[in-house]
Amino acid sequence: MTSHALNRLTATRVAGIKEPGRYADGGGLFLFVDATRRRWLFRYTWRGAKKELGLGSARSLSLAKAREKAAEYRAMLSEGKNPKVERAKANRSVTFGEYADSFVETMSPSWKNAKHIAQWKMTLTVYAAPIRPLLLHEIETDDVLQVLRPHWSRVPETADRLRGRIENVLDAAKANGLREGENPARWRGHLDQLLPRRRKSSQSHHAALPFNRIKRFIRALRNRPAVAARALEFLILTAARTGEVLNADWEEIDLRQRIWIIPADRMKAEREHRVPLTEPAIAILKATPPKFRTGLIFERNSKGVPLSIMAMPMLLRRMNIVETVHGFRSTFRDWASETTNFPSEVCEMALAHTIPGKAEAAYRRGDLFNKRRKLMEAWAKYCGYEAEKETKGESLNSHSP
Repeated sequence: MTSHALNRLTATRVAGIKEPGRYADGGGLFLFVDATRRRWLFRYTWRGAKKELGLGSARSLSLAKAREKAAEYRAMLSEGKNPKVERAKANRSVTFGEYADSFVETMSPSWKNAKHIAQWKMTLTVYAAPIRPLLLHEIETDDVLQVLRPHWSRVPETADRLRGRIENVLDAAKANGLREGENPARWRGHLDQLLPRRRKSSQSHHAALPFNRIKRFIRALRNRPAVAARALEFLILTAARTGEVLNADWEEIDLRQRIWIIPADRMKAEREHRVPLTEPAIAILKATPPKFRTGLIFERNSKGVPLSIMAMPMLLRRMNIVETVHGFRSTFRDWASETTNFPSEVCEMALAHTIPGKAEAAYRRGDLFNKRRKLMEAWAKYCGYEAEKETKGESLNSHSP
């Protein structure tokens, strides 16, 4: 053992160490810092030879947890067991699904919002389902390809994110000593030789429904009774993001003042956002009986579980719509720019976009709420909510106004 004195480091000191080097905590536990990593190491002697065992990243493993692991390995040594061999035996029973769930739970406090966390959970649960039962050390390139190929050409953006998330999970597993060798989900110099490269599109990142098709789309959407249809309709009327709608809570709604107040911790810009609610948006909310107006607005069931992040995309797919849910924000912005005289800053604030430039942001302290209410009322009218005239037999894919 390299040192007998234990607990030399403190959590505060660990957080403040920037200089590359090895920092002893005692009992064989070291914090290793270099230009790109901060990780825990356990050093010991086995049959006269110096050995080193990685315990994991200091970003995800606290000092207290690292000490627990080091104490466990010291106990193994006292029993005449090699910690590296014993850990390899134990790790053979950890599945990708178990470790992926643990990884998301560990890392989620550092992620920005609930939508980001939900996306990680969904991709690693639904899309990565074929490899979830596999043991971590068993996963090979063919297993990763089995997951990616069904989605690679059909939904390339999602498939690329899925690949990256699998790579992150397997990297973390290796850092924690749960697998060895190259990462089978690595792109450069590996999967880029086995999968076609994604073609760069000149279109927007999120395909948007042309605004001259929105009335026809809304008519078809209103004929669908599903909760996902009401959530999507509400999203379009408010120009909100998917995560903001899926996690909308009745406590955020003021029906009397016709306002939806989204707290800062649920906003991309991390600022509270007030949304003026039009009569059609209010009608969607009032369709819920008063006794049920608690908790989430758009629930998957009565147990307070939000709709799946895939609920609205799957609805669009069933309606034969190739554009994305997020693209409706672009639909709204294109309509406002091309057919109205509302100032650009009003439209940008309706989308809760960050104001570029500190000087301009400081100058414009208000949120232009009353002007935004008029904008959203004009949008609802353009979407056809005043006319209420249903036209039968019209194709959603027609491009006429």
